[in-house]
Amino acid sequence: MNIWKRAVSAAAAAILAIACCACAPTAPRLSDTILTSPSTPSTAPVTEPATEPTPPAPQLPPAAEPELPSILGFLKTAIRPVGSTMYVWGGGWNEADTGAGIDATTLGISPQWAQFAAMQDPSYNYKNHRYQVRDGLDCSGYVGWTVYNTLETADGRPGYVGPSTTMAKDFAQRGLGTYIPTEELDRWLPGDIMSMQGHVWIVVGMCSDGSVLLLHASPPGVMFSGTRLPDGSPSQATALAHQIMEAHFPDWYSRWPDSARSHSYLTKSSAMRWTALSDEEGLREMSAEAVVQALFEQVS
Repeated sequence: MNIWKRAVSAAAAAILAIACCACAPTAPRLSDTILTSPSTPSTAPVTEPATEPTPPAPQLPPAAEPELPSILGFLKTAIRPVGSTMYVWGGGWNEADTGAGIDATTLGISPQWAQFAAMQDPSYNYKNHRYQVRDGLDCSGYVGWTVYNTLETADGRPGYVGPSTTMAKDFAQRGLGTYIPTEELDRWLPGDIMSMQGHVWIVVGMCSDGSVLLLHASPPGVMFSGTRLPDGSPSQATALAHQIMEAHFPDWYSRWPDSARSHSYLTKSSAMRWTALSDEEGLREMSAEAVVQALFEQVS
């Protein structure tokens, strides 16, 4: 019996020892002491992050003013359909006849113009081809196409085709230039856009006898013409127009040699004088003959 009691007592003592060990606090690890103990101050120096100095802002040159298209470029563009484009009533307008059509809002020459012109002979009558709007240009379609191809750099933007009688004033109101009424005109300068009743045309230059060389779409088509003298006789401008058409557009000239127009072009037209185009070549100070020389040197 004593032996059994001693065994039980020994077993109880062992169990008590194990329980005491389980309840005793565990000694902290070294790493825990360093990281969590508030009583252990850090002795390592605090290093602030390096700060790069802010470089001064670069001194950029002032932005250059955008270069304006020129009057010479405008006239060079106006030449492109000459001698290969018929006068077609409604040509350059949209199908609804309310403004610029596809051809007048597209950069470049429509190949359909030259194809249609190649099929025509001296008997061509524009009245038989009214509203074949893709086959050629009328006066306002031609001027609108020329302005678009001078000022715009992509297809499909708002166009410049409108009623010929008010086109000069309309362009001035759009900020392209200065409007000059008929009674205030005493000279006609290269690039001027001229509106008269039912027609619109472009000045190339003025001759010493007061006649004017011009570009327009007028039956039978797009061509150079010259105004006659007040008495209806030939002028320096009519002679110059004939020379240009014969020398540079001989096929056209062989079929339609007449390049003269009435002096009333000058007495019944108002003008839009460009401010949206530069004149760095000084065309406005040149005679018509000098403008033609500069123009065809550039074209060639």
